[in-house]
Amino acid sequence: MELNIGQKVAYPSQGVCMVEGVQKKTVGDLAIQFYSLRVLSDNSIIFVPTANAESVGLRPVISSLQCKKLINRLSADFDEISCDWKTRSKEFMQQLQSGDVFEAADVLKKLTFLSHEKKLSFREQNLLEKSKFLIISEITNADAADEEALRAEIDRLVEAACRKHLRSQPKVMTAAIH
Repeated sequence: MELNIGQKVAYPSQGVCMVEGVQKKTVGDLAIQFYSLRVLSDNSIIFVPTANAESVGLRPVISSLQCKKLINRLSADFDEISCDWKTRSKEFMQQLQSGDVFEAADVLKKLTFLSHEKKLSFREQNLLEKSKFLIISEITNADAADEEALRAEIDRLVEAACRKHLRSQPKVMTAAIH
């Protein structure tokens, strides 16, 4: 994968970054080329070896068409949520680390649903906030949306998904949580 200077890319668990340059650094006896990425949310810099860019999950920001699909998917029902917190936590971490914003949307919907059923653990609350951050970061950079309006719209859509899920599986989670 070749990235261009000035291109916006999504980096798993970090959100949207701007490619600022390509630098050659010496590591031990090796001269390695790195992409210099500025994380837009906190202005930090990440160096990613150019040869590893794809394997670490670096990818271009979603297109406006994919953005519309993502927004539509936010209000769709979702699969059953694991009753085992260890399994659930592992699945959510893997989904967020995949770098796939559609997987982040799944995590957001499931954790929002769980938050209606019980108080989320500290870890689950962090995963909920991280998934929302990744989605907002991607959409605002793909579609230049107003962040405040987008937050409200995402909340509305996710609540619609939770209502659909409750209708399709009303007793599954309630029985599992207690």
